[in-house]
Amino acid sequence: MIPCIFNLGTGEVIVILVVILILFGAKRIPELARSLGKGINSFKQGMNDAVNEVNDADRKQ
Repeated sequence: MIPCIFNLGTGEVIVILVVILILFGAKRIPELARSLGKGINSFKQGMNDAVNEVNDADRKQ
């Protein structure tokens, strides 16, 4: 048995992936994954910028 996220079994994960494939199509899935990755990277960069600004403000005081 392969351990999965959220206590989902392998069969359940396969069903979810098939439903996603049917809904979005094979050509759109890479585009969606790319967009999601860019969004996550942008969010992380924004969080790092905010932390750096707070740290800089603390150093100045």
